[in-house]
Amino acid sequence: MAERANKEQSAVGGEEPAEDGGTASQTSLAGRPTAGLGLLLGALGVVYGDIGTSPLYALKTVFTLDRSLTPDAPDVFGVISWVFWSIILIVSVKYVIFILRADNEGEGGVMALAALARRALLKASERRAATLLALGALGAALFYGDSVITPAISVLSAVEGLEVISPGWAVVVLPASAVILTLLFAIQRWGTGRVGAVFGPIMLLWFACLGVAGAAEVVRHPGVLAGLSPTYAALFVVDHPVIAFIAMGAVVLAITGAEALYADMGHFGRAPIRRAWFAIVFPALTLNYLGQGALILRTPDSRSDPFFLLLPDWARLPMVVLATVATVIASQSVISGAFSVSREAMRLGFLPHLRIRQTSRREYGQIYAPGVNWSLFAAVLLVTFAFGSSTNLAAAYGVAVTGTFLITTTLFLVVARARWHWTTWQLVLFGVVFGSIELTFFTANLAKVTHGGWLTLLIAIILFTTLLTWRRGAELVTARRTEREGPLRDFIDTLHATNIPWVPGTAVFPHPNKETTPLALRANVAHNHVRHDRIVIITGRTANVPHIPWEQRLTIDDLGDPNDGIIHITAVFGFQDPTDFPEVLRRAATHPLAEGIAHDEVSYFVSRITLRCTRQPGMAIWRKRLFIALAHNAASQAEFLHLPEERTIVLSAEVPV
Repeated sequence: MAERANKEQSAVGGEEPAEDGGTASQTSLAGRPTAGLGLLLGALGVVYGDIGTSPLYALKTVFTLDRSLTPDAPDVFGVISWVFWSIILIVSVKYVIFILRADNEGEGGVMALAALARRALLKASERRAATLLALGALGAALFYGDSVITPAISVLSAVEGLEVISPGWAVVVLPASAVILTLLFAIQRWGTGRVGAVFGPIMLLWFACLGVAGAAEVVRHPGVLAGLSPTYAALFVVDHPVIAFIAMGAVVLAITGAEALYADMGHFGRAPIRRAWFAIVFPALTLNYLGQGALILRTPDSRSDPFFLLLPDWARLPMVVLATVATVIASQSVISGAFSVSREAMRLGFLPHLRIRQTSRREYGQIYAPGVNWSLFAAVLLVTFAFGSSTNLAAAYGVAVTGTFLITTTLFLVVARARWHWTTWQLVLFGVVFGSIELTFFTANLAKVTHGGWLTLLIAIILFTTLLTWRRGAELVTARRTEREGPLRDFIDTLHATNIPWVPGTAVFPHPNKETTPLALRANVAHNHVRHDRIVIITGRTANVPHIPWEQRLTIDDLGDPNDGIIHITAVFGFQDPTDFPEVLRRAATHPLAEGIAHDEVSYFVSRITLRCTRQPGMAIWRKRLFIALAHNAASQAEFLHLPEERTIVLSAEVPV
């Protein structure tokens, strides 16, 4: 399915590595990276920033969202128990133990899981396969909504610590947050590897401070440890069902980084993520939430901001600084996750090719997508100024996250059944345990839609519509383009049968396969009534390894006739290898079939598709116009393939949509 999706992108002239000489699919040719200390620290710095900064606002929101909650032992123990067991079940068990097993050639995230589910159901009907991929697209759209809210609420909640120190500093919260967010998105070009290397030690310090601050309060009031018992969570629901239901809408804030954890798997691999969680992150979070609970019991007024009030006066300003840095890092986890989800969407044919820059020489998953980065920045900044405070944003937070949780659980069950052959009782147990909790969270958060939750839903609806529009439009264009291209074998037979003049020189045609005829080749023959002495069709593919030696990279095919001057070259690139077609020709020149090709004198013929909006059935007019607008903004194919401008000829063909 991924190959088909990539071919679809070539139909509109994108430069996705599968398009017209780019990558058709990605084959895993190497194992995942080992979990060394560097990767563990990197994972700590990139993956766990989101969930690691939840103590800044989670309990604060729970106790301010509904004033019916009282700061006495039953309610505090009930909330602490719900937070603790939500982290245990949703993060530790579901995501870290189970979901991280479901990687799609090393990549994580809801779209990778959808692709894995689709591939696991080899005999699935077309409708069922489309449903699975649509679920993945919906999950991705919800994740993008989360990616807009997380940086805004995280940075605001940290900078608002200044108000705890002095109310007069409230005026600097918004401008300071805007400056910090601008710097955060500006450094993304360095890549997640470098960012993680810098952020890792800082997050190690952050989690140490969380643990120490919480442990100090727990030591003074060890009775709060009773809140770890699940009986308090059950009693909380039984005694105050309505209050508990409302509280669930805020409790979910403690686990909002779980989906980003999965989406970031491609950046570091599962082993470093698991080790960092169980060795550092989980113990620190547990101690801090227990400490905040103990503080609320001891000083009920502290519920207005239990995180900063947990600290002595002298430590609050340094903690505001550290928290600000930590929330910048928290934003990093969803930003890098958005990069990964975007690339997976491109591989599956839900997005046109956007410029993707590989930022690591070793890790395929470490990438930078400038278009995604700056679009996200604009949305985050708009949301920050529109809502103005973390308390207001908390009302918008949770709907997208819990929706993604439910979709991930559904897709995982498909993979577990079809790929790992789980028994019925295992599937039912997993679905009931995790699905019921997540459905409760989702339903509770629906109550917040009118208070700001509409924002993430609006973002998700817009993006979901965009993803489905691109895929459907690409399907329509691909079908019509394939019709116009026709079989390559038939076209070559026609050339042999006609007395068309030969002209000196070599013509090179990038094309995603060797089954159909490049439109540029057809156009050249039809309009110029000539063919070149040598015709070379090149298809590129990319593998999930950094480098592939040149002696293993090229496959040359004479397409059935070694004497007609027409050959096909398949070039397989490592993800760190430049997709350099002129270099492919230079390397191929030593092969007998390519002998005599002067690689520095060839002409490159590129197909450019001009899309024309029609009233033909298949898609609504407004969606066709959206599809055409997206196609116009796809990246340049010639630039991606390193084709020299002075020897590149672009031949256009009109395709109706």
